[in-house]
Amino acid sequence: MIHIDLPHNAWILVGDGRKVVVLRNQGDAVFPDLRTVTVFDQGRVPPTAALGADKPGRTLPHRDGRRSGMDETDWHDLEEHRFAAEVAHALDARFAADEAKALVVVAPARTLADLRASFSPALRRKIIAEVDKDLTKHPVHEIERLLFAAGKM
Repeated sequence: MIHIDLPHNAWILVGDGRKVVVLRNQGDAVFPDLRTVTVFDQGRVPPTAALGADKPGRTLPHRDGRRSGMDETDWHDLEEHRFAAEVAHALDARFAADEAKALVVVAPARTLADLRASFSPALRRKIIAEVDKDLTKHPVHEIERLLFAAGKM
């Protein structure tokens, strides 16, 4: 269990490469009460084979006559990176217009890195905690219990 002192009106971003739920703490640090602010849902991303069907590229021959192949592009992976950047920019705009003073980011490591790289410096300063967990498929009351139950004891 994680202990985070979550102030009133703080935002909690819970997401992965396909879906992000933004919650707001209507309660206080001792008794958090999370409410959904917005949901970003990319929907079902087609597999890489459906997104791009071109063969991997080849490099030009070197002086010794050898050619090298390149890795095939993972379009599915690129789509998840694009989605994280899109969410970060949208959240930055919403956060700037809101009175929220703090942000908690909960996401798997790779998505956490994508989000962190896309957040503006102003938004990065408001992050009070980062949690490397995938809680996207949990309902809000379960997210609240998993993250903040330590404060209710």
